[in-house]
Amino acid sequence: PEGLTLGAISAREVPYDALVSPVYKTLDKLPEGARVGTSSLRRQAQLLHVRPDLKVEVIRGNVQTRLSKIETEKLDGVILAQAGLKRLGLDDQITQVFKADEMIPAVGQGALAIECRADDTEMLEMLAPINDEATRYAVEGERSFLRQLNGGCQVPMGVHGTIEKGQLTLKAMIASLDGKTVYEGEISGPAKKAEILGKNLAKALYEEGGKHIVDALIEEGIIK
Repeated sequence: PEGLTLGAISAREVPYDALVSPVYKTLDKLPEGARVGTSSLRRQAQLLHVRPDLKVEVIRGNVQTRLSKIETEKLDGVILAQAGLKRLGLDDQITQVFKADEMIPAVGQGALAIECRADDTEMLEMLAPINDEATRYAVEGERSFLRQLNGGCQVPMGVHGTIEKGQLTLKAMIASLDGKTVYEGEISGPAKKAEILGKNLAKALYEEGGKHIVDALIEEGIIK
């Protein structure tokens, strides 16, 4: 919002998604027609892309509530953010971690930001020591990708940024809700040009065919 800024983004926790299942250790071990819980359209689309036989169940609530639904709703597993489980000391319940080449994370997943007034120089100076430059560039690139597509937190899109030797690499995807159509792409360049890189990657996927998915999401009211 106008007048506000992200004063700091601290060093990122693990950005990946994780499977929690009481019986099955990995996604490929789930039986045909298994019921998997998630509240994320991004996870749903990527799950169905590799396992169209799965039955995805919408679950809501905090982490503990979602975990409890494995038993109360007789689910075969749930997909949650690895960072959330780790921060709550529940990472021992994780049965599989999906790396970015298996399931592309959400924008900013695993990162924590502090918002403050843009003109509050004293606060900005106080926050400077906890700002992690690499995380900030990665998240800025991710946010730029989503912004270009008018996406929000509930869209079947994912993007993940990594920094190596001053170079930012963004890997992203746009998917149909049923997971049948997925457009993926990657871009690299100077980390200091994070916003441009994110914007250019979004444009590339849009022109490749993602426009049809975006138009469908607008029709369904998922993108405003």
